[in-house]
Amino acid sequence: MSLISNKPLESLPIFSIKGVQMRTFHITWLSFFVCFFGWFGLAPLMKVVKDDLGLTKSQIGNIIIASVAVTVVARIIIGKLCDTWGPRKTYTALLVLCSVPVMTVGLAHSYESFLLFRLAIGVIGASFVITQYHTSVMFDKRIVGTANAVAGGWGNLGGGITNMVMPLIFAGFVGLGYLPTSAWRLAMIVPGVGLLLMAVLYWTYTKDTPAGNFDELPGRQKVAKEGSLADAAKDYRTWILFLAYGACFGIEVTFDNVAALFFAEKFGASLTTAGLLAGSFGFMNLFARALGGIVADRVGRQFGMRGKGLLLAVLLLLEGAGIVYFGLTGNLTGAIVAMVVFALFLKMANGTTYAMVPFINRKALGSVSGIVGAGGNVGAVLAGFLFKSSAISYSEAFVYIGLAVAVVGGVVALTRFAKVEVTAPEPGLAVA
Repeated sequence: MSLISNKPLESLPIFSIKGVQMRTFHITWLSFFVCFFGWFGLAPLMKVVKDDLGLTKSQIGNIIIASVAVTVVARIIIGKLCDTWGPRKTYTALLVLCSVPVMTVGLAHSYESFLLFRLAIGVIGASFVITQYHTSVMFDKRIVGTANAVAGGWGNLGGGITNMVMPLIFAGFVGLGYLPTSAWRLAMIVPGVGLLLMAVLYWTYTKDTPAGNFDELPGRQKVAKEGSLADAAKDYRTWILFLAYGACFGIEVTFDNVAALFFAEKFGASLTTAGLLAGSFGFMNLFARALGGIVADRVGRQFGMRGKGLLLAVLLLLEGAGIVYFGLTGNLTGAIVAMVVFALFLKMANGTTYAMVPFINRKALGSVSGIVGAGGNVGAVLAGFLFKSSAISYSEAFVYIGLAVAVVGGVVALTRFAKVEVTAPEPGLAVA
């Protein structure tokens, strides 16, 4: 199919930027990538922030929870806006609004003010929903799982790169003569500027659908009214995927938040080394989430949604086992190996989940995507409470999380997903 077509693409020419489909594909994953710098830019600097503001373990736990809690509501709202307002307007507005707390978090000088800034910054986590929605409408059902997984994976790669790069930006300001107490504040201005640049690119070079923006499409309002948040919410499959995404992506963002601090405090790693180790976890998004989407598409063509559901269940069970081992190991080498193993299954589960989302309710695609995406943050919030508790160690928290993930895998395995013929024509795709 020609890349200048006004219909969804049936292939994914990764290295092309021709046509609105591929242009949107690359801009949307890159926007999500930059969003991670704003969302988790503070995570690898938390050792410095902790010392600067005199934070306790309980307060750090609250900050971790705040960074993901508000995203639960934000993702549901953003998902609905994608259905009604369109992804182009929604993403542009989100990038501009969220750049403000990212650039100004350095004004916080107390636990309470820092917590409020972290809460506001967490809204940017809703960017994921727009990325998945926008990719879903740009690609045909036969390839949409792969396209969603690659876009989501490359965007999630920002979580790992953030852990590697932000300590270097921080060190750069220290090298210019700033004290660490000022350097972490100045470092956060960099991702804020990046968000504003992506807002300009998104508004200028993307469209809502291959056929044009929502405002230009006849019948668009009728389609928006037919698919509602209530329709998405009353389908039990939406909530099963909500649980599944909490068990994979929810744990991913939690790990992004605590990994650097965990490696620094348990194994005595330096700030830079801890950031590199935590970053290697996120770096696996370069291929692992995409692998999950590719495998899910192939399984779906052969066995439909039931096959995809079983694939997701197996990945979650293996992820849970890996996390338990990570929590139990007592040496750095064993922890690194365990992290790499469970990261592979976790990120493949991410890709598989969103290879299933477009098949739940096409007319309420944004709402389904938003609810499932919110599940990821609910999982992160629940995991955050474990890391907040003074009664258990971080290692014990990982063991409990691994067991919980395995239980969710069992629930997914027992779920009877309807078989969907993925090669059938897709009604209203150009305007959905």
